[in-house]
Amino acid sequence: MSDVPQKPAPRVSGMLPGMAMICVFMLVVALFGVFGAINGAWNQQGRYVVLPIASLLVVGVFGLLRLRRWGWAIVTAGSLLLSLGYLFGFTATRDFRLIVMAGFGMVFFLYLIRAEVRDRVH
Repeated sequence: MSDVPQKPAPRVSGMLPGMAMICVFMLVVALFGVFGAINGAWNQQGRYVVLPIASLLVVGVFGLLRLRRWGWAIVTAGSLLLSLGYLFGFTATRDFRLIVMAGFGMVFFLYLIRAEVRDRVH
């Protein structure tokens, strides 16, 4: 046994490619939500729910692109809530496309909670 102190592992930095693609996908989903609310795809109450959530998701995406912990938290929660919302929509309408979108949201959530991703945000 040597008494040589071990150097701590260097902190990894930079964005993983999956993080960038999740950000792009979430921006597209938020964009479709805003356009749907503006064009009247939902009733009046739905418009008041979708617009703030989409705005918060866009803020979280730009925070995650800057590798901020709060941006990661917003996008992670947004992907989980998006997945649950699509599951709820599937149970109401039995539209298979919604279950596919729910699967995407759940895969993104599971990717974002990995240790490698959490180590890169600060």
